[in-house]
Amino acid sequence: MEDHKPTTFTFEIDNFSEKETVISSPTFSSGGCQWYANVYPKGNGIEDHLAVYLQVANYGSLQLGWKRRAKFSFVLLNQSGKEFYKSTELCNLYCAQVSGWGIAKVLTLKKLKEKGFVEKNKLIVKVQVQVLEVVNEAEVTGNETMNVKGFQVLYSQVVQVSWIFVNHPDIALNFKPKSHLVKTTYMNLLLKLIEKLDKPPQSFSETELRNTRTELVDLTQTGFKLDWLKEKLDEISLEWKKTSEASRIQELEQHNKNLKAELNKEKIKSATSAAKVLWLEQTVSNLKTKQNKKPKLSPN
Repeated sequence: MEDHKPTTFTFEIDNFSEKETVISSPTFSSGGCQWYANVYPKGNGIEDHLAVYLQVANYGSLQLGWKRRAKFSFVLLNQSGKEFYKSTELCNLYCAQVSGWGIAKVLTLKKLKEKGFVEKNKLIVKVQVQVLEVVNEAEVTGNETMNVKGFQVLYSQVVQVSWIFVNHPDIALNFKPKSHLVKTTYMNLLLKLIEKLDKPPQSFSETELRNTRTELVDLTQTGFKLDWLKEKLDEISLEWKKTSEASRIQELEQHNKNLKAELNKEKIKSATSAAKVLWLEQTVSNLKTKQNKKPKLSPN
């Protein structure tokens, strides 16, 4: 692993309060690699928070299996060059599946505005980068893993797992298992549970809901803090009950309609049969009357 010299890159954002979407810096070079910074003035996935990220530039044109490992930090300054925020130093692995790392919660927009940090509506962003490792090409098996907060996860899972820790930083504070293999297994079970709870409530059966709750309890007993998932499951269960009850009521109403329709058919049949019987009786009566009126023949 070859350590390259640290690089500092600074860029300015004018009329910061008017910006709505992501702001990308010019590309700069560090450790023989091309980088750029992204600033999200209205937040990135987390509303009302300024967010900053360091991205690999032109990663789509890099060779298969490329990797970059780098230490980096962010500094924010006002128009006068006064520093009002400095992040802790981060160290992350970049690859095709994860081309950007950063901080989703730098400062709340309210605090940024109230403290008057953005002097004369200008924000200055300083990025400090030190590249530790560069792999331009490597064999890709699809089973490559990366450590995210002590859990070895596939490259394809890194972004999702990272966001779980951003939104729920205390999720694994009391996690009990120590084995990397066991931790990976439980993380995979957690990801599957999250995916399952993204389905619409009406797609669950009663048995599936019961099994899902059992899975949630099992994961909670390992030390995961999953109040947010329990709340979501409770909402799904409630919505499922409402939908099921409405469906049952609709089925009963339809059943009643069908019964009424059958009853009406039977009534019509009965009325038709009664009319036919009446007609036959009347016909027989008429025949009898005619027969009685026939003149009797006298004997010769």
